[in-house]
Amino acid sequence: MYPIDFFYRAARLAPQRIALLSGTTSISYAELCTRVDAGACALRALDPTAGSRVGICAGNTVEHIVALLSVLASGKVWVPLNWRNPASELDRILAFTEPSIVIAEPAHLSHLDLTAVGSVVALGDPGAGQLRFHDLLYRYRGEVAPAHGRSRDEVQAIKFTGGSTGTPKGVMQPYRAWETTIVNQIHAFGFDQDDRYLVAAPVTHGTSTYLLPILAVGGCHVLPADARPATLLGCFRHQGITTTFMPPTLLYMLVAEAGTASEHFPALRHLIYGGAPMPPEKIRRMRDFFGPVLETTYGQTEAPQVVSMMRADDFAEESNWRSVGRQGLLTDMAIMDPQGGLLPVGEVGEIVVRGDLVMCGYWKMPEKSAETLVDGWLHTGDRGYIDARGYLYLKDRLREVVITGGFNVYPIDVESVLDQHPAVHESAVFGVDDDKWGEAVHAAVQLKRGAQVSEQELIAFAKPELGSVKTPKSIHFYEDLPRSVAGKVHKVTIKAQIHEKLKPAQEAAQ
Repeated sequence: MYPIDFFYRAARLAPQRIALLSGTTSISYAELCTRVDAGACALRALDPTAGSRVGICAGNTVEHIVALLSVLASGKVWVPLNWRNPASELDRILAFTEPSIVIAEPAHLSHLDLTAVGSVVALGDPGAGQLRFHDLLYRYRGEVAPAHGRSRDEVQAIKFTGGSTGTPKGVMQPYRAWETTIVNQIHAFGFDQDDRYLVAAPVTHGTSTYLLPILAVGGCHVLPADARPATLLGCFRHQGITTTFMPPTLLYMLVAEAGTASEHFPALRHLIYGGAPMPPEKIRRMRDFFGPVLETTYGQTEAPQVVSMMRADDFAEESNWRSVGRQGLLTDMAIMDPQGGLLPVGEVGEIVVRGDLVMCGYWKMPEKSAETLVDGWLHTGDRGYIDARGYLYLKDRLREVVITGGFNVYPIDVESVLDQHPAVHESAVFGVDDDKWGEAVHAAVQLKRGAQVSEQELIAFAKPELGSVKTPKSIHFYEDLPRSVAGKVHKVTIKAQIHEKLKPAQEAAQ
């Protein structure tokens, strides 16, 4: 059984149910199945090689979802291309994965280097002469995708966790990991055919892990006209939304947009957040506004979505609020010391995960794969402990990563760009706690002797290469960056100094 088969089974059992709803357009399971089969046949015709890669660059649209499901049905490997990332980063991913097919909206096609791509397919309404996905669906309508025969340990998707500079790091997610995610999600939250899932977060990220679980049980995905807080609130109010997944920052924006203490959403059952922690005061505010429906998951791209989860009834006990819940049904999770020994209840160490949920490695990075996957255990780089009830608590991260608005930002990517400015001697990038973003990207910079550059000039220099998410929100200038006895920049000292510097403003804002 393959991940796409969960959808096919639901389509056979309830062909007339609505699978996708976008504005006034509704698509039944039967129609979606027809389109997915046609899309899979079209992809196989463009490139008959099983396991070849297909990049997709698009927003949250019906065509994007059809294209993604078509890739899964065709036996090819999905390479998500987040259109919010700068073109230079996407070009690096394309060069690294060498997809034979790229599917993209016209607005993004012109910004990508597609010279080495065998077939370029446009979503939506492109210019004259471009191959259209819509036309391919019409051409192959009525045909059924043949079995591809790939094993459950082979790669279904390559998702990237970094890559603003240098060689990107692509996580190879096998079929078995996707199947495990589907089962974990359904078991954790009890999804059923009455679920209406609001597609709010990008399909290229966390939302992709909810597509098949909802479709597997005969539920409906609701695509909003845009991702503005006012639009999303309108969906909650008028479209009977039962379930959604969002990063914390988007939830905060919805509450700020409403401007009221609370609202009543009688259909809402699963308001799931992830990608970043939520402090207790924010948890209380979200529960006051939306009701007792807040839930969360902990996972990584290397172990997608449900390593652990907190259900709404877990949140009823305030003492649980600093936890990220208990392990998923098909997840094996433990705490390990630096020597590789498993630690007992309550002791802090590295969180490790094993089982079918875990990736099969990093694309073209065998040494990095061997470093991360040891004796069957995935080393997450996160530290925490498990209490006697099985609840996981996160403490800190062994690996440097800033989680801002649900997106991972690797400091070295940002530092590599800042250090290219002719006035910069050295930079140090880190995360600062932020009410809106969870963490905000900040940078400490030491300039070359006699050089001058303003904060805004340096931000403007970095933004075209990094994009808005990874570009520092603030830059702090140092005459000499604090260093360890070995001469390395000491980020712990810098973060403590910046925290003290920002504390008065933060306290005044509370």
